[in-house]
Amino acid sequence: MKIKYLLISLFLVLGTISASAQEKKNFELEDLYQRGTFYAKSIRGMNSMKDGKSYASFEKGQLNIYDYKSGKLVNTLFGITDLVLDGEDLPIGLQNYELSENEDKMLCLTDMENIYRHSFHANYFVYDIKTKTLKPLSENGKQRLATFSPDATKVAFMRDNNLFIKDLKTGEEKQFTNDGLYNHIINGAPDWVYEEEFSFSQGFYWSPDSKKIAYMKFDESNVREFQMEEFEGLYPDWYSFKYPKAGEDNSIVEIYVYDLESGKTVKMDTGAETDIYLPRIAWTKDANVLAIQRLNRHQNHLEILAANATTGQSRVFYDETNDYYIDITDDWHFLEDGKNFLMTSERSGYNHIYLCSLDGMQAKQLTSGPWDVTAVYGFDGKEVYFQAAKNTPVDRQIYAVNLKGKMREVIGREGTNSARFSNDFSYLININSSISQPTQYELYTNKGKLVRVLEDNHEFAEKLKTFKLGEKKLMKISDPAFVLPDGTQVDVDAWQILPPDFDPSKKYPVLIYVYGGPGYQTVNNSWANSDYWWMQLLAQHGIISVSINNRGSGAQGEVFKKMTYLQLGKYETEDMITLAKYMARQPYVDADRIGIYGWSYGGFMAANGITKGADVISTAVSVAPVTNWRYYDNVYTERFMRTPQENPDGYDLNSPVYNTAMIKGNYLLCHGSGDDNVHYQNAMELVKAMISNGKRFDLMIYPNKNHGIYGGYEYGQGECRMHLFNKIDDFLFEHLLGE
Repeated sequence: MKIKYLLISLFLVLGTISASAQEKKNFELEDLYQRGTFYAKSIRGMNSMKDGKSYASFEKGQLNIYDYKSGKLVNTLFGITDLVLDGEDLPIGLQNYELSENEDKMLCLTDMENIYRHSFHANYFVYDIKTKTLKPLSENGKQRLATFSPDATKVAFMRDNNLFIKDLKTGEEKQFTNDGLYNHIINGAPDWVYEEEFSFSQGFYWSPDSKKIAYMKFDESNVREFQMEEFEGLYPDWYSFKYPKAGEDNSIVEIYVYDLESGKTVKMDTGAETDIYLPRIAWTKDANVLAIQRLNRHQNHLEILAANATTGQSRVFYDETNDYYIDITDDWHFLEDGKNFLMTSERSGYNHIYLCSLDGMQAKQLTSGPWDVTAVYGFDGKEVYFQAAKNTPVDRQIYAVNLKGKMREVIGREGTNSARFSNDFSYLININSSISQPTQYELYTNKGKLVRVLEDNHEFAEKLKTFKLGEKKLMKISDPAFVLPDGTQVDVDAWQILPPDFDPSKKYPVLIYVYGGPGYQTVNNSWANSDYWWMQLLAQHGIISVSINNRGSGAQGEVFKKMTYLQLGKYETEDMITLAKYMARQPYVDADRIGIYGWSYGGFMAANGITKGADVISTAVSVAPVTNWRYYDNVYTERFMRTPQENPDGYDLNSPVYNTAMIKGNYLLCHGSGDDNVHYQNAMELVKAMISNGKRFDLMIYPNKNHGIYGGYEYGQGECRMHLFNKIDDFLFEHLLGE
């Protein structure tokens, strides 16, 4: 009997030790920004080869080719030790690569140096896979945007705002534009505002037969310069670049085609009006016909021109107008028949796919219904593959539709699905997650048949069980204040993160997480972004986080998204105030301790929250906020607001700068002085207004840091992002928790 009792005691002790070992633990800010504790595994580098049945993956210094179906190694194109220049002992420091269309050559990128968000300079090298030889593309300075011709005999690139061609057979380097000049003329790349707001960095394109190059020319001579002071050295320097603010002059953009054989350059006819945008150009299947998108300054009238590359003559073959504005996307695809193309449009009130004709005939709608197409992946000759918010505004599934309009579901998994198709669309890598499931990567056929699991992040999910995490829950919020222009009441999607030891009998402070910009959603049925882990850290300290898809957000049709037109900040701020009041009514919320946090557009919203919403929002944190849309670029701002000259009240009535007298609570303003996007000027103008109205506030400036506020300084090992969130945490803990 004594032995039995001894065994029972031993089991109890072991059980106690086991329970203790499994006790969930807290985490720190360092886990988020230094240790990478919450980085899930991902699948990168699976770049489809031309055949669509295999893919390339750069791993352990080798470019390996694998079979999609089996996952087995097929070939190795090169090893890093092959990338050695004649006369050198060590290989070049490869940072990226690009294969030619015939896959027998490769461009190798080294010494990449960022310019703006998408653009960079680099040293390019050409590697011949068959002969295993490596040569510099040019020895006359760093290059930009190097691109193989379709037949891989030449490479076009940009340097010093001019365009060049390198003949890979003869080694000749030829410059074919000569008027490029910093802050005046750009050949072959967009100016700052086109790059940022139309989301592209390359402005030249080879014709399908490799005989011509179409390129964009930006004359930004009349665009006013913006200067940023760079705090380096004994005497700080100034960096100047062209930045067109709302209501100000834009670059004049022209389209040219250079003929390699004749050496002649022909200007394409884009019309007499120059105060317009030309946001996209593309070659059709006819190597002598260039398609040019033309958008008016109000961005509510889109035309597509067919330009003869030899004569420059053009005609309009697509014409669309909108009561609000038209979003420019890359969702246009020319079909092999040379007669038709695919286009997305919101003309029905929802974003759908249309089959259009190059002869200008009426478009045929392929998808329809009260839901939005959210991405188009391409066309395999039979079907168009796309992503849509068909089931709910917060979910995404993958579909296919043929040219007769017959639609089928390809991937219907719960949550958010995003696809990366192989070149022939026979396979796709599906990236799936939900609010409760970390990201999973799976390989499917285009019929939706699972081939194999690439990464399920099971180990990561198990690791998360060892931490104290609050429940993140999707929900709908109903309130009479959430109405459309016609008076229809709508429910808005929301989520909330409760503390891990939540007690409904207690009163908790709340932080509203906001972005709020047109078409954007902070509430999705998808796995966490980086801010999620920070909000979990707040939850550990007893702060509830909440967010909504305010009116003006996307995937719910045109009326819901575009009702903020001409008055950015009005309805979005009303919705944040409604959310704050809704949370204040909950029995577990301390109505006197409701805060708001946002970055960029979200920073603008947080500033509006502590001004217009000061009766219900006591604490706000704005990072890199727009404080008056007069200070922001014209392409983005005028799309939603028109010009300040046309709409002065729309600009000023919802500007935090003009509403600082309303501030009652606690406000922290953070900005990088080197922000080329939302200028430091925004912070300074708000500071002036708050001082003038006798308002106290906290301010944190990060010298020379851009819109992302990251990286360190030469004085030590500290990193700005870590410093920023330590500052924000201290501020929130003081004012929401009283610590």
